[in-house]
Amino acid sequence: QVQLLESGGGLVQAGGSLRLSCAASGRSNYVMGWFRQAPGKEREFVAAISRGGSNTRYVDSAKGRFTISRDNALNTVSLQMNSLKTEDTAVYYCAARDDVYYAASDSGYKYWGQGTQVTVSS
Repeated sequence: QVQLLESGGGLVQAGGSLRLSCAASGRSNYVMGWFRQAPGKEREFVAAISRGGSNTRYVDSAKGRFTISRDNALNTVSLQMNSLKTEDTAVYYCAARDDVYYAASDSGYKYWGQGTQVTVSS
């Protein structure tokens, strides 16, 4: 069992940066992922990181702009988002997967945070 709590969302201008954090309570050896859901759209995969932090995966639109990282000693996962675009506007969710491998489908993640709003203005 794990509880997830996101923070760091907010309003930023296009081209700016935000850093999202996810604090996990309980076990720390989960594959961790970030997803987002824009109004009227389905929730989509953004990034994932392996248990040890050595392997990462990104959706194509995030490559080169977003960086996922984790600190297992502190039980936190972060998503550094640079060069933000208006299309990045969404509620961002942290999720935990009890498996060795990452998954790009939200059905593969058992535990979810409540989400944090990111709004990018033009």
